[in-house]
Amino acid sequence: MSAIAGLVYFDGRPAEHRALKRMLDRVVHRGPDGTGAWSEGGAGLGHRMLFTTPESLNEKLPLVHRSGKLMLTADARIDNREELIVQLGLADRKEVSDSELILAAYEKWGERCPEKLVGDFAFAIWDRSEQKLFCARDHIGVKPFYYYYGSGRAFVFGSEIKSLLCLPEVPKRLNEVRVAENLVPVVEDKTITFYKDILRLPPGHSMTVDRRGASTRRYWALDPYRELRYSSDEEYAEAFREHFTEAVRCRLRSAFPAGSLLSGGLDSSSIVCVARELLAGSGERLHTFSALFDGYNYLPGADESFYRRAVLAGGGTEPHEVRADLIRPLGDIDRILWHEDEPFCNTLHDAYGLYGAARQNGVRVLLDGLDGDAVVGHGLLHLYELARDRRWIKLASEINAVSKRFGRSRRRVLRTRVINPWLAELKYSAPGPLRRAWEALRFRGQSGPALGKIINPGFAREVGLEDRLQGLREETVLYEPARLSRQAQWQGLNTGVYPYTIELLDRIGAAFAVEPRYPFFDRRLMEFCLALPPGQKLKQGWTRAILRHAMAGILPEEVRWRMDKGNLSQPFARTMLLYHRPALEEVIFKDPQVLKPYVNMAALRRTYYRFLAYSTLDDTTAVYIAVVLALWLRRTNLSP
Repeated sequence: MSAIAGLVYFDGRPAEHRALKRMLDRVVHRGPDGTGAWSEGGAGLGHRMLFTTPESLNEKLPLVHRSGKLMLTADARIDNREELIVQLGLADRKEVSDSELILAAYEKWGERCPEKLVGDFAFAIWDRSEQKLFCARDHIGVKPFYYYYGSGRAFVFGSEIKSLLCLPEVPKRLNEVRVAENLVPVVEDKTITFYKDILRLPPGHSMTVDRRGASTRRYWALDPYRELRYSSDEEYAEAFREHFTEAVRCRLRSAFPAGSLLSGGLDSSSIVCVARELLAGSGERLHTFSALFDGYNYLPGADESFYRRAVLAGGGTEPHEVRADLIRPLGDIDRILWHEDEPFCNTLHDAYGLYGAARQNGVRVLLDGLDGDAVVGHGLLHLYELARDRRWIKLASEINAVSKRFGRSRRRVLRTRVINPWLAELKYSAPGPLRRAWEALRFRGQSGPALGKIINPGFAREVGLEDRLQGLREETVLYEPARLSRQAQWQGLNTGVYPYTIELLDRIGAAFAVEPRYPFFDRRLMEFCLALPPGQKLKQGWTRAILRHAMAGILPEEVRWRMDKGNLSQPFARTMLLYHRPALEEVIFKDPQVLKPYVNMAALRRTYYRFLAYSTLDDTTAVYIAVVLALWLRRTNLSP
């Protein structure tokens, strides 16, 4: 993790070093190991360095190509280094830096170079001879890239919004559409921010900016039609194990002690067990960081210590525990809002505790099993595929097995996993106008998924929220009857939730100069898992079957065959009530003025009373989102 920043003027103004310095000074926390700036004419690039990989220790950015025609700033970790070194003719330079690989790739392949890069990256290249800026962001959006493009005269970019806001030419206007989406909450738009004039470069996209304008191009997308075929379950498991091990190995490349989050779930436990095997040969031990909720261990899903202990019993780790139940969700909210630059709908306080512990123990690289289940795939839609293919005996066997594994009746499994998908197929096979009419009837007058529980209806109409949500739903729909389970997994992996969540966690890591890395979001592993046959994801009632099979002899058996998941919604709700009831009521009852244009205050109060009585996840989330939004609006005092 480092910080990039830059500006290009197309109206004759010079890009001054003092402007770059202001931008870099706002993100000193992202790069405490060095700073650099380059400018010439109307173009300027800046960088703040955080050493992580061995190659980064001698890296100086911005990087000027030996020809003097190309300049680069980058926040990057390139994983296919050996392949690129050969392709680029750099075999005699084994210590070549990742930024040098990017610049050499651009020199060889031009604007198609991001297609050749595997890893996490955000970079910008000023091409002096072409007088253009070329930018790119990795496939899933691990590295952030924010920009402002002002009427063709100025282009400003950076790793964090605060870098852009320090320049006078960047407007500071509230984006009310994003406020509305946040209240639903919906995060599907991968370009929008809470600032009307500041955008995000979407994951898997590149951008070219010159005097003629700015254009974006999607250079990578998951292929929902690719299918893998091996001859046996053992070959599938071996191939998965190779891909997963490589994903972990690449993310262990560090000049400092490496760590990993460990909850005790299947995903984080798989990462820890593979990582410690990889480190064993060098004598290094893997630091693990776990959030404990000891004060709420009596609540279902709050205590995962049994599974963590099983993993840690294998040795090779330095375990660290954080009492997350003692961390107040709003206790350090001013600092969190400063780092995040925006309000948020995720709970972040426990992550701040974990990343803080990582920093205290000298860890600069922290592995995270974020949503590994979405990448591997649960496979439950395979039941409907079996019904559609009239494989009745296999269907009956799998329904019985799923019923047993999940403790649900066979009738419920049949309804939710066979009948409901059939109805969905009927809907999506209908003509477009009929399908849109069905959607409108389905969501009209509802709360929750359509227009949220607490949003002001007049405000929602003013920003056209219902039509916008309908459009976002249609953008992510892929209908292919022969591949229904792969369709659902493709849609899930293309959601805006992952870039949004990863960006939040990036800024948490930046607050502590700790770089988060996500093995399950390795591009090669994602492509491999999506192409697997559905029968490798659901087998004998076991979801994520390929991961369980591949981890035989690596994961403790009690973790490998675990079916339940941790549930921290109740500990969060009770912590909010224990520590923050006066603060919640101050926003909701005593001083609600800042929320009134956007929130139906009567609905919010009813939601709050239900939260006091029942603390359901929906009500807790709605109250939390409204309060965080109010606190952010008070801090920024923005207007549309």
